[in-house]
Amino acid sequence: MYSLIEKLRDTQELTKKEWIMLIEHLSSAEDNSSVAEYLFAQARTVRRAQYGKKVFIRGLIEISNICKNDCYYCGIRASNKNAKRYRLMPDEIFKCAEEGHKLGFRTFVLQGGEDSYFSDDVLTNIISTLKARYEDSALTLSLGERSQESYQQLRNAGADRYLLRHETANDSHYSLLHPNTMKLETRKQCLFNLKKAGFQTGSGFMVGSPYQTTENLAEDMLFLKELNPEMVGIGPFIPHCDTPFASYLSGSVKMTVFLIALIRLMLPKSLIPATTALGTLHDFGREKGILAGANVIMPNLSPESAREKYTLYNNKLHSGAEAAEHLEMLKERMNKIGYQITIERGDCLCTNTTPNH
Repeated sequence: MYSLIEKLRDTQELTKKEWIMLIEHLSSAEDNSSVAEYLFAQARTVRRAQYGKKVFIRGLIEISNICKNDCYYCGIRASNKNAKRYRLMPDEIFKCAEEGHKLGFRTFVLQGGEDSYFSDDVLTNIISTLKARYEDSALTLSLGERSQESYQQLRNAGADRYLLRHETANDSHYSLLHPNTMKLETRKQCLFNLKKAGFQTGSGFMVGSPYQTTENLAEDMLFLKELNPEMVGIGPFIPHCDTPFASYLSGSVKMTVFLIALIRLMLPKSLIPATTALGTLHDFGREKGILAGANVIMPNLSPESAREKYTLYNNKLHSGAEAAEHLEMLKERMNKIGYQITIERGDCLCTNTTPNH
């Protein structure tokens, strides 16, 4: 296994068979096994060579929990009648950004369900206003599948980055997680379209989602290598009580941090968040992610009433160190493990190349 880790570190590509061997070995390893410790040490070395000990922060603004889609794992799915729906108006979004900028945030992330209210015209106005007010700040969108023309319009308006997790790179697995109106082919094409539009593009997947196999995870890693995204967000699957997967077990924190380390070696310049899901499942989850090679944390800037309603999964964290207003608490936690929150845009060191696709 050491040779496969070294192969990744030296930016050589692994075959699907090699990925399966490596992931299967790690799934049975302990956090403190010699292979695991070697993997984490290599990931930290690569991360520090690229980004030092900096941890970039993003101010998350959850603009709507209204969504036309009915993904089987998601708490804001269209058919969930128990969801308390909300939508932030542009002035509310501007207020969140104003507070965030005062706190020191220099990247804002507008995230939401696929809500038809947020047309290209509405978003263009929001984007251009935010970019005019905060010229020193980056703007990231995470608003689902849209047309190539839409992505280009949002990019032209000034948006810098776009997050769209592929969730699984296997067609059959994708169909088990989504209704038949949604296709993996469409999701993948959206990601390549985002790259073509000039966005710093982010993808990622759930770890331990229902029906997931080791082969599926290997395919996820191969797809990420092909896409070459600037950002990769992965987190453990956590069930939501009002979905078809309510009774399923959560994904593994251990496997999630192993995969973060592997992604750091495979895509050394990428921006990788220690996700809220990690912090939800483990009190030390964010720290585990950072120590495995992650370099981004996304505290919540949304109004308190919205945070309580944007429930993608059970018991989602939105207070304490997860809340933007408690940034000092987060700084202390990072300092304890030898890392520093930094107040800057935190752009990817990658060049935004367009894959041949």
